[in-house]
Amino acid sequence: MAKIDTNPEKVERLLTRGVAEIIEKDHLRAALMSGKQLRVKLGIDPTAPDLHIGHAVVLRKLKEFQDLGHQAILIIGSFTAQIGDPTGRSIERRILSPEEVKRNLKSFLKQASKIINVKKLETRYNADWFKSDAVMKVIELSRAGSISQVLHRADFKKRIAEGNDITLLEAMYPLFQGYDSVMVKADIEIGGTDQTFNLLMGRRVQRHFKMAEQDILTVPLLEGLDGVDKMSKSKGNYIGLTDEPANMFGKVMSVKDELVEKYCKLCTDLSDAEIAALPAHPKDKKLRLAREITLLYHGTVAAEKAGVGWEAQFSKGELPTDIPEVRIDVHAATLTELLVLTQMAPSKSEARRLIEQGGVKVNDVKKTDPTETLDVASVNFIQVGPRKFVKINH
Repeated sequence: MAKIDTNPEKVERLLTRGVAEIIEKDHLRAALMSGKQLRVKLGIDPTAPDLHIGHAVVLRKLKEFQDLGHQAILIIGSFTAQIGDPTGRSIERRILSPEEVKRNLKSFLKQASKIINVKKLETRYNADWFKSDAVMKVIELSRAGSISQVLHRADFKKRIAEGNDITLLEAMYPLFQGYDSVMVKADIEIGGTDQTFNLLMGRRVQRHFKMAEQDILTVPLLEGLDGVDKMSKSKGNYIGLTDEPANMFGKVMSVKDELVEKYCKLCTDLSDAEIAALPAHPKDKKLRLAREITLLYHGTVAAEKAGVGWEAQFSKGELPTDIPEVRIDVHAATLTELLVLTQMAPSKSEARRLIEQGGVKVNDVKKTDPTETLDVASVNFIQVGPRKFVKINH
């Protein structure tokens, strides 16, 4: 049994730093001070293969429990990912196949290990207790029904107002998530504020099965680089945990000024005193934030190198020193074709969008015509957006 740290300052920091809401706070504080090892549950559906620093906010909170000696439990929604959490969705989420879930799981723990101690983590897959022929038949049948007129959940109301149906299967999702808490005997469940409804359902399901109800701790949602929407890969406003150091550093430097303090509190190990003492100038404040975040995921040397590279590129107007090179075996190509050939865009449609939005430069000259034909021999480098470069090797 791990030794439980009941240091009042550490407990209070866990209960206040980067916390949106706690149900029941006094009960949870008493449990943390009791010396008993608590079982702390975090459920994640592997709907995508990569994690970003928005995911890291709740993983960092899980690590705080782990650091105090409590048992962290990661529920991998290998079953519920095939249903799709309706939280925040205006339309029904596409159901993933078992093969897609398996692919997404492959790198999940490797990325999570950048934040939490996976060797001490209790990892459970909810397909272990849900996947049976009988359950699968119920799930298939549930998809056929709609209960739009009897649901009062906020995000369901929005869908009803927009004329979109709610399937019985989606309505059942919180029950499945709640049953996870029964199966792992959770004392606490943590999640983002968008998960409050689902977390409360865990308490209800535990009560139904005559168990003590879990306490709930929610963390704020992290706005993405657009400063408006929640960080999301589908919206392209994310900072990935696997981003290269220079790219990670550059992305952090594009965070909206008004969000820097929130990023410091949710995404770094800086103390409240260190955050309060940050430079007043927004650029200097962001430089510290970028170094701290890059350091967490890539180490001190990489963070310092990324910082020097950013300063050279954007403060002094120099090109990065580590631009990748590609060789193109054509003499002429349209700008659209060239972006695809150099892998600066994944498709011609995306290349056209980037060009038309003014985000493409060739030899430091902005280009806005996707159909322009270029002599490849005359192209030295291409820039897409503020941070993405490639050299043409002739």
